Formats: sequence, C-alpha cells, structure tokens
Amino acid sequence: MQHLSLVSVLVSDYDEAIAFYTDTLGFRLTEDTDLGDAKRWVVVTPPGARETGVLLALADTPAQVERVGDQTGGRVFLFLTTDDLPGDHQRMLAAGVRFLEEPRRETFGHVVVFEDLYGNRWDLIQPA
Repeated sequence: MQHLSLVSVLVSDYDEAIAFYTDTLGFRLTEDTDLGDAKRWVVVTPPGARETGVLLALADTPAQVERVGDQTGGRVFLFLTTDDLPGDHQRMLAAGVRFLEEPRRETFGHVVVFEDLYGNRWDLIQPA
C-alpha cells in the first residue's frame, strides 16, 4: 500500500510560513525539527488530515528563491478538500486569505481558488 505523505512548498521564511498555515489557514504544526545550518524540517497538516502534509522548504538557491510563490507557472498547485466550503471560505476571508474568484459550482463539486502568502494557487473544494 502506498500513499502520498508530503508535498513540498518553497518558502522564504519558516516562521512566517508557519504563521500563515497555522493562524490563517487553520493547519496544525505537525513537526518543526532543527536540522542545523539554518535548515528545519517543518510539516503542517490541514485539520482532519490523516496521511498528507505540507513540507515547508526554505528556498536556499537562486533558482529556488525565484520559484517561491510560482512553483507551477501560475496554475493551481494544491487542492484542499473540505466538507464545508461556505464556512471555510468565510473563515479564510476573515483571516485575510486572498481569493481570486467567488465560489463556483462545477461537475465535481463547489470550488474557489485562493493564494497562499507567496502567491501559490490552491483550490478549496467541496466534492459533489
């Protein structure tokens, strides 16, 4: 049996990324381990997540720094599933999350696109 355990997101600063994911999005800080040389192993997980987390990876090369906030060339990068899109949308709006559109209905469910603190695009999805 296999499962996807982590997805890596390039960040400019560990602490500001932790604050955004925990305070703004409501994720849980699962791990924050000092690896030495200013490196840390930082994992955040959405509420209710059982298997998949987000590894906050500090960009430390010029190529990585250039990709912070644009890891996919402007396409939606990550997909956050919810059972309460209207409630989560309102809570995230109140917390200052930047949404790029109003929630819409698609064949697969309700969806709305938002950006993280660096500009990576996410879908917030409530499946049909």
